[in-house]
Amino acid sequence: MNFKVVKSFINSVKEKALGEKVIKGVNPGEQFVKIVHDELASIMGSENSKLDYNPNGPTVVLVVGLNGQGKTTFSGKLSLFLRQKEKKEALLVPADTFRPAAKDQLKTLAKNMGIDCFDSDLSKHPKEIATDAIAFAKERNIDVIIIDTAGRLHVDEELMGQIKEVRESLNNYSPEVLMVADAMTGQEAVNVAKSFHETVNLTGVVLSKMDSDARGGAALSIKQVTGIPIKFISTGEKMKDLELFHPDRLAGRILDMGDVLSLVEKAEEAIDQDEAEKMMKRLEKGQFTVEDFMKQMDMMKNLGSMGSIMKMIPGMGGMLREVGDLSPAEDEMKKMRVIIDSMTKQERQNYKLIKESRMERIAIGSGNKLKDIKDFLNKFRQMEKMMGGMMQMMKGGGLGNMMGGGGGMPDLGAMGGMPGLPGGKKKKKGKKKGPWGGGYF
Repeated sequence: MNFKVVKSFINSVKEKALGEKVIKGVNPGEQFVKIVHDELASIMGSENSKLDYNPNGPTVVLVVGLNGQGKTTFSGKLSLFLRQKEKKEALLVPADTFRPAAKDQLKTLAKNMGIDCFDSDLSKHPKEIATDAIAFAKERNIDVIIIDTAGRLHVDEELMGQIKEVRESLNNYSPEVLMVADAMTGQEAVNVAKSFHETVNLTGVVLSKMDSDARGGAALSIKQVTGIPIKFISTGEKMKDLELFHPDRLAGRILDMGDVLSLVEKAEEAIDQDEAEKMMKRLEKGQFTVEDFMKQMDMMKNLGSMGSIMKMIPGMGGMLREVGDLSPAEDEMKKMRVIIDSMTKQERQNYKLIKESRMERIAIGSGNKLKDIKDFLNKFRQMEKMMGGMMQMMKGGGLGNMMGGGGGMPDLGAMGGMPGLPGGKKKKKGKKKGPWGGGYF
């Protein structure tokens, strides 16, 4: 982080915290965390800054930045975001005259998403490509034109002069000029943003790779140092992994307070409500099948990686750091999915049909050992029992029913519990068991 930003932040928090009257009934520690949270959000811009659409014609978005920061991928993500969230059609325009492969990459992304891609003549100057693309978009009444430019070093005067020409040629359209920066570069991203802003007058910044362990140092500094708002954050490799930047939500993630609002928004998009209601009705009748479990796994997969989901749940950040790498657990989930795919529909709806001979067939079909199939079925029985207990409790049966009737904690170890939780196995050096104790449920 920028030293001046840190100093200013500490002084602001100190000024607001010292002498602050403790609110009756509120824990002083929680009150202080609220002051820190609000100040973090204020540094990052206080509120979300959306794209500014041009009311007098097509909206032009010029995407700029250094090499390898994710500009082409962001251009594709933004086109999908505009279609799904803003109900606007975009035209992707390759204008990287130095890396011809960028055009092929953008065309492939556009084809996979069913979005228009302009067939740019890369022998022309980028500003001519932009002019041609705008004329093409006007003929077809396309709402937004996204121009993917070449990566360039902010210290390269010739290349910075070229992008300045492109920017000036678009002045009549009041373009959005977005710089894509890798969140993991931290403070250097701030210096780059300053240089680009001086040359092309940026209207916003996009932070890529925000799903990494980087806690947002660049996000905390950019707005305060440059005055440029952060408009989007990229949270994964998939085309749908693009979010509007909400300063208050990132402040919550930084302080391990979670981000329930973003989680709810993701859930609303990813989860089929009708299917979820049917599943609940089956659970109320004491029915939980392998088919239900498979659908739950698919819904979870649509929400994102396990790590990204856990970061959004308040208080789970500490557990996530303790557990460490979640990729073995995700690999185990994929393995279970293959086992389920090797079952017949009847077996998925009634796993009790699966005897030894059927287990052997499933093992061969899924490329696993017989022991793996037995382990999966044992764990599924545990889950079935637990789900039944949860439904009993929700109906008013009390906590004791969920705990198996005796009021004690369920055997999380038998379900591959988390390290540090009752029943969870601690990681041992030299053993290739996942951080979930080998169970992964």
